Amino acid sequence: MSLDKEAVGKIAHLARLGVNDAEYDTYARNLSDILSFVEQLNGVDTAGVEPMAHPLDANQRLRPDEVSESDRRAQFQRIAPKVEAGLYLVPKVIE
Repeated sequence: MSLDKEAVGKIAHLARLGVNDAEYDTYARNLSDILSFVEQLNGVDTAGVEPMAHPLDANQRLRPDEVSESDRRAQFQRIAPKVEAGLYLVPKVIE
């Protein structure tokens, strides 16, 4: 797949990227190469291939879930600017 200058401009606008006129050819070539590679990957027969989350068959090493710190909630709430009913009050940021 080959992209032209207009397509690169549209992609740059959607991605909110500032692209100089001199860079359009480079971006078009690089994006076209990426899309060609994706087309090549789409052509691979994956029937019978089981999906996996990780290429290596490894187990996650987990630590024991143990409390390692004391409860200092009251201490932190004493120094907080505003607290009500055990909750921290913060300024409203979304209307």
